[in-house]
Amino acid sequence: MTIDEIIDAALKEDIGNGDHTSLSTISSSAMGKARLLIKEAGIICGIEVALRVLHKVDNTLVIHQILSDGEHVSPGDVAFTVEGSSISILTAERLLLNFMQRMSGIATTTNLYVQQLEGTNTKLLDTRKTTPLLRELEKYAVKTGGGENHRFGLFDMILIKDNHIDFAGGIANAVNAVEAYLKSKDLYLQIEVEARTLDDVKEILRFKNVHRIMLDNFSVPRMKEAVALIASRVETEASGGITIDNLREYADTGVDYISVGALTHHIKSLDMSLKAFN
Repeated sequence: MTIDEIIDAALKEDIGNGDHTSLSTISSSAMGKARLLIKEAGIICGIEVALRVLHKVDNTLVIHQILSDGEHVSPGDVAFTVEGSSISILTAERLLLNFMQRMSGIATTTNLYVQQLEGTNTKLLDTRKTTPLLRELEKYAVKTGGGENHRFGLFDMILIKDNHIDFAGGIANAVNAVEAYLKSKDLYLQIEVEARTLDDVKEILRFKNVHRIMLDNFSVPRMKEAVALIASRVETEASGGITIDNLREYADTGVDYISVGALTHHIKSLDMSLKAFN
């Protein structure tokens, strides 16, 4: 889904046949001002999405943008102000906050991980562990926090994981089948294969078309051994059991990428609010 499609669907879900509380308590001619107030330190993200929400609700609202996505923020900072119909501002309030709080939480969490990688050549990747239909926004938030995006979906990369290998009857069967499939479909997609052991790594290295090896649930010593064995012949990715506490240890093995599902599925939203002012 595009960002506009996401917003349209979310507005339909939230408003239904009308914001009856605002419509019944506020005069249709009432005008007001509000500001997006930051209440917690972090990385701001989702401002453009919030502004789109406001303009979809009421394109006559006047917005003054103060901050931009990716900036470090502190309690008391104001991201933007909005002026116009009080009913329109109230109708948009919760949805724009839902987007901004979650996106800022992802960007903030990502940035904490990225800081742990400073001084190394290892890049931080997200995963497909995203909220259904919100992947576009959540992966954008990862980029805003300084991370990199892994594949977007099932269609833009081949990732042969443990279940594929087991169902196919082994690594060789799986990789050979992928190569035949891509040729028959006249497709060019990068191929990544998951390794669970050093023997798996050795077998995967026999195939010329594999672009990256995912080293899944390897201990730090075994990761170092695998990276040395691969010796930059293909890209390397560490995955599984990696937290912010042991992230640097894995990066110091020389692995090219570390993928962390927690960036999008285990985060705390950043605290902020839309407050009226005179």
